[in-house]
Amino acid sequence: MRKPPKDKLVAGPPPPPSTPPQSQAPHSPPNPHPRPTPEPPTNQSAPTAAPHSPAAPTNQPASGSTSEGSAPANWSAGDAAHRSAGEAAPLPLAHAPATASPGGGAATPHGHTTNRSAGGGGRDAALDGIRGLAALGVWLLHVGGNTGVIYRDGMFAWMTTRLGIAVPIFFLLSGLLLFRPWAKAFVEGARAPGTPRYLWRRLLRVFPAYWLVTALALWAWGSLDGYGWATWMLMLQNYTGQGQAPDGLYQMWTMPIELAFYLALPLIAWCLGVWARRGNRAVRLLGGIAVLPVISIATVVAAHVWDQPQMALWLPHHLIYFAAGMAMAVLSVWIKESRALDSLAPQLLVLAVLLYAMLSTELAGPRTLTLPSLSQSLWRMMLETAVAVLVVAPFALAPRTDSLRHRVLGNPVSAYLGRISYSVFLWHAPVITLYYKVTDAEPFNGNFWPVATFTLIGTLLISAGSYHLVEENALRLSGLRRRAPAPPPGPPAREPSGAAR
Repeated sequence: MRKPPKDKLVAGPPPPPSTPPQSQAPHSPPNPHPRPTPEPPTNQSAPTAAPHSPAAPTNQPASGSTSEGSAPANWSAGDAAHRSAGEAAPLPLAHAPATASPGGGAATPHGHTTNRSAGGGGRDAALDGIRGLAALGVWLLHVGGNTGVIYRDGMFAWMTTRLGIAVPIFFLLSGLLLFRPWAKAFVEGARAPGTPRYLWRRLLRVFPAYWLVTALALWAWGSLDGYGWATWMLMLQNYTGQGQAPDGLYQMWTMPIELAFYLALPLIAWCLGVWARRGNRAVRLLGGIAVLPVISIATVVAAHVWDQPQMALWLPHHLIYFAAGMAMAVLSVWIKESRALDSLAPQLLVLAVLLYAMLSTELAGPRTLTLPSLSQSLWRMMLETAVAVLVVAPFALAPRTDSLRHRVLGNPVSAYLGRISYSVFLWHAPVITLYYKVTDAEPFNGNFWPVATFTLIGTLLISAGSYHLVEENALRLSGLRRRAPAPPPGPPAREPSGAAR
């Protein structure tokens, strides 16, 4: 196999080998998986090599959102992933069960966590199920991109390309689960999490599994020097001008964004707490959170006007998704549980499907390397935010566990998949890369089912092992998973009366 040319940081699976590198607009890096045709589109981003192909897409920021599995919205092909981070994810993205912190649920990268439902309680199996399905969406997006299936004609191919919606969902879950303890503290006067303890838990939740996957991929397929290794191991890859992403790591662009949110959240929460001291605290919190989406929109416009595509790899570009989750956290504490939302849940989920179909049209930008316009980038960001909110709200704000939607998404299989979803997110790209390395198969040849079958089985097996051997032990070390306290001793048994004898 030919060694791919070194170019920009790769965002996802590769474009066709014949696609020549070109400059790319700031606001919307195209699909990392362009159509496998010899005739490339006119406006293209510089291709970089994917883990297994002769050329790979550039790791440039997306137009309005980071939605396709491995790169920000404008990147396309890998538009998915991603998320997970928070004490739950984050996609992300925590992905493991744990006891919630004093104020509420904990999150993990890309949205996994030990999360408490709106009304209190323990872990929410339905939210775990959402994370699990989002992680599968990222995997499916990258399989479809590597095989070229998503670049065929038809609505199904377009809708598959937009599975990058998993990233906004992961980010929203991180905002919901990580900010909830602060929201509870501000609205109800509960105890807020201490910053040192919070950061310690976050770092131990995210880094051990990330280090394992990244180190193995760099050792097996990378050719970086010490500086390159340090950049990737410290999650600084989004801030350096290095070349293409190493094979098997093209999905990792979301991790620095998650980490940046973890680090910024205590400061954001402090500012919101100061702002909310007077008047109706819940209302003022929501008003303060409303500033964050404005920052994201301004970032999209600035990236387009100033031709700075790398801005889509930074936290401000994605604050709108985290803010949606933070607002949901405030509502879950303030209103506890919405009966109206519970009764409208089926309609909201249907609306989410309809908006996802709209997201899959050219209104939200092209699938290929052709650059989207500023309006397409903004439409995409708005539609992704709306879909993510409509998918999560019926479960976070109307957590009636006996409802059909909870039984479907909260079943043991989907809930377990949600717990291991962080590992699924980390491992699926190396497994896809390994398949192409071992079989020497050509990308974009349409062999979807062999690739999907091998990589799904391999990813699930490795992810389950990684979760139980690495993530669970890290959670114990961080204090996220504690043994349940022994129940208090019951009253002494009474002697049976003579009549009873």
